Amino acid sequence: MLTIRLFRIGKKNQPAFKVVVTDKKNPPRGGRFVEEVGRYNPLTKDRKFLGDRIKHWIAVGAKPSDTVWNMLVSEGIVQGKKIPKHATPKKEEEAPKQEEKTEVTPQT
Repeated sequence: MLTIRLFRIGKKNQPAFKVVVTDKKNPPRGGRFVEEVGRYNPLTKDRKFLGDRIKHWIAVGAKPSDTVWNMLVSEGIVQGKKIPKHATPKKEEEAPKQEEKTEVTPQT
């Protein structure tokens, strides 16, 4: 299965990312990818995407990661809602405790 995700490049404390199409099984830092479809620099907030290629890969069946999806929505390349990435899970509602039944044994 193909996925569109970030691939980290750059020196230590100077991150930069390529947006790549790769197989889901490949490791994120493996360096093997099908196509580079964009770049992202978090220090300067610079984003560059190849919108037509991203739309092509999504039409073929590639799934973008949550972070990439949110960036594509904010750039206007795809339509949809952003995915809350750091949402806290809801606590399960505690079921009401059942009353404990105790058997009373008759003493003889």
